[in-house]
Amino acid sequence: MKIGILGYGNLGRGVECAIKENPDTELVAVFTRRDPAKVKIQTPNVPVVHVDDAKNWVGKIDVMILCGGSATDLPTQTPEYAKMFNVVDSFDTHAKIPEHFANVDAAAKSSGHVAVISVGWDPGLFSLARAYANAILPDGKDYTFWGKGVSQGHSDAIRRVKGVKNAKQYTVPIDSALDAVRSGKNPELTTRQKHLRECYVVLEEGADAAEVENAIKTMPNYFADYDTVVNFISEEELLTKHAGLAHGGFVIRSGKTGMDKENSHIIEFNLKLDSNPEFTTSVLVAYARAAYRLNKEGNNGCKTVFDIAPAYLSAQDGAELRAHML
Repeated sequence: MKIGILGYGNLGRGVECAIKENPDTELVAVFTRRDPAKVKIQTPNVPVVHVDDAKNWVGKIDVMILCGGSATDLPTQTPEYAKMFNVVDSFDTHAKIPEHFANVDAAAKSSGHVAVISVGWDPGLFSLARAYANAILPDGKDYTFWGKGVSQGHSDAIRRVKGVKNAKQYTVPIDSALDAVRSGKNPELTTRQKHLRECYVVLEEGADAAEVENAIKTMPNYFADYDTVVNFISEEELLTKHAGLAHGGFVIRSGKTGMDKENSHIIEFNLKLDSNPEFTTSVLVAYARAAYRLNKEGNNGCKTVFDIAPAYLSAQDGAELRAHML
């Protein structure tokens, strides 16, 4: 399976690492908006190409993995590249997924390609955990907690605010809310009661800190619904104290069964990740395999994790899965 990477930041580098661990995949090109001569990748003998030349690679790439940000890159990139290739993206603005799906579906169907959107761990694996738990315990409540960890999408959104030179954002679960859910109390929790958002921001020279703080705290879909703390620090402090990209979280469903709802059950799925981008891109590569297989079977259009059977993700065939995984 011949893979192209579009964008060579944290996600692009993670995809490159994941390809190395999957013998049925091969990296054939990395595409960048930067000067290709200045982008150094880790895989020998693989070209770095400007994005404007991607059209020249049609027919040479089985799946293009899109590694841009959800705020401004993927809403335009995914429909654009779905016209040329099978694609996979990690679009994670939950409120805009239906709109993104419709745009990508039209583009992929018009070209006969498969596009898999919103792949990663949330949306992605956590989405599957929620769907399975709802199907199994229809009488219950869902809870999702993220962190503590660095949110790449939220950090990217802050970095796009005028006056911001660099930034990291940590999503922090509120312990009292998590404890109440795990105890089976089924509390009614607002978005604000479940998480705190901690931002560490390096300002551009001359930027107005108050304006930047207000722009962050009022940003819809990212910070407006949360208690948000904005800390202004030096770039040196950001690079030394906030260099990591750890993350994780919990999906919990608390439900009842029995004629009189006398029995309680808790389903919990959790992740603890040393590297958010490397884990996310490991999921992207598995779904790239699925996109490739589906397209070979004659499928096209946009898909999400809900539409793809687990067997399509695995490098093992059905007999191996039945013998060793079932």
